[in-house]
Amino acid sequence: MLDRIQITKEVEEMCCVKRGVKGEPAPIPQEGEWTKCKEIKDISGLTHGCGCCAPQQGTCKLTLNVKDGVIQEALVETLGCSGMTHSAAMAAEILPGKTILEALNTDLVCDAINVAMRELFLQIVYGRTQTAFSEGGLPVGAGLEDLGKGLRSQVGTIFSTKQKGPRYLEVAEGYVLELGLDKNNEIIGYKFVHLGKFMEAVKKGMDPKEALEKFTGTYGRFAEAVKKIDPRVE
Repeated sequence: MLDRIQITKEVEEMCCVKRGVKGEPAPIPQEGEWTKCKEIKDISGLTHGCGCCAPQQGTCKLTLNVKDGVIQEALVETLGCSGMTHSAAMAAEILPGKTILEALNTDLVCDAINVAMRELFLQIVYGRTQTAFSEGGLPVGAGLEDLGKGLRSQVGTIFSTKQKGPRYLEVAEGYVLELGLDKNNEIIGYKFVHLGKFMEAVKKGMDPKEALEKFTGTYGRFAEAVKKIDPRVE
């Protein structure tokens, strides 16, 4: 490497002046320790990055668990674009086993995923991780904890118009079946089904009708509603 460095004649003719100060990297918190990172292999942690594509049609949340600079685990969540789901599938095959620098310079198929990787890189190299103060970090598989029961992404889908008002379609609790309205036609609660738990029960042999009833719940003052509507139809 040093053999390939070219020096101009002007610099070559200069005398040497010793540098009095040698700046060291600022320590960053990583997995319960303060570390001075000089190389990619010095980076460890679990963190996230979010990005969107150029036309702003979809977005990606990327979660990586990195040990000694190498990606051990990847969770790719996308929203808003049907093509991005296939891109996520390909990115999930590409990422594990690469260093974070390799991943940063790899085409991850979709702009939104590439941007999310860039933002995640900036987070992790500055020590901004979920595991900054967790001794030993988190084990491989910890990314699944973000998905909860049934391993489904946490998605909120709300539609609203000036003429007809809001419609809750999906929230943290699950798929919204009905909205409860008070006498002023304001939303005071909703009925939902937890799709992750529902599907797990059906796969284990429970009758779908029984499973639907078991994993249907309500939020807020739904029981006090004077009117109940299907947000997808009414």
